Amino acid sequence: MVHKPKQRSSSPLITVVVPSYNQGKFLEQCLESIFKINLPIEVFVLDGGSSDNSLDVIKNYNDKITWWRSHKDDGQSAAINEGIARGNAPYVCWLNSDDFFYEGGLEAMYAQLVNHQEKAFAYGKCWLTSESGCRLSHYLTLPFSAYLLANYCFICQPGTLISRKAWESIGGLNESLNLAMDYDLWWRLYNQFGAPQFCRMDIAASRAHADTKTANSIDDHYSESTDVVRNHYGRVPIKWLIAKPIMKIVRAIEHKIYKNKALQ
Repeated sequence: MVHKPKQRSSSPLITVVVPSYNQGKFLEQCLESIFKINLPIEVFVLDGGSSDNSLDVIKNYNDKITWWRSHKDDGQSAAINEGIARGNAPYVCWLNSDDFFYEGGLEAMYAQLVNHQEKAFAYGKCWLTSESGCRLSHYLTLPFSAYLLANYCFICQPGTLISRKAWESIGGLNESLNLAMDYDLWWRLYNQFGAPQFCRMDIAASRAHADTKTANSIDDHYSESTDVVRNHYGRVPIKWLIAKPIMKIVRAIEHKIYKNKALQ
């Protein structure tokens, strides 16, 4: 199913892409947060053929969404690339349908990129939230350092904004990656354009719940992440070997907690 596009804004400043699959219970909050952005935007929703209430939610926003479709696709990375390719705004981002923006955050990053046009992208702070959207803790976000990035992905994806020229120059997301495609993207942008702009504001929320890909694919996530580090940094810091068994235990406990809450 493909929705005919609404009339575009004559000069959108930001392309926002929402990849989604069976996240109807979160999608409305995601879209509401996008449409509170106080800048001209264009919004593309790429649904992977959801069987829940996602289409009902999407159709409620027909008058605001620039374009949407719902059918089986080649995965999240391909959907994001497709959505961004459909836009024409000078800055781009994507927001997974279980995440949401905080008011004023994207505007702050846009202002910083306009004032630092030599930067390929900007990133800011994010909160980790519960399934209901309550704040749990800040995602550990740090000033940029390649050494630190090799040890820990301190850039939280929903809190990022990217120059379209830079995005197109490197070819967007690597569609062969399913879990660490954002980590790979930060490295490729840095390697070609230098350090990004750090915005010290709360930009977005990354929602923790039992159905996230990260929660359900710990080994695969570590494998992809270490491959990314090896490819771009030349070696894998020992931290990854030490942290893996610890994080597997932590993730397993978190996953059990999320599942139990979902059943209550």
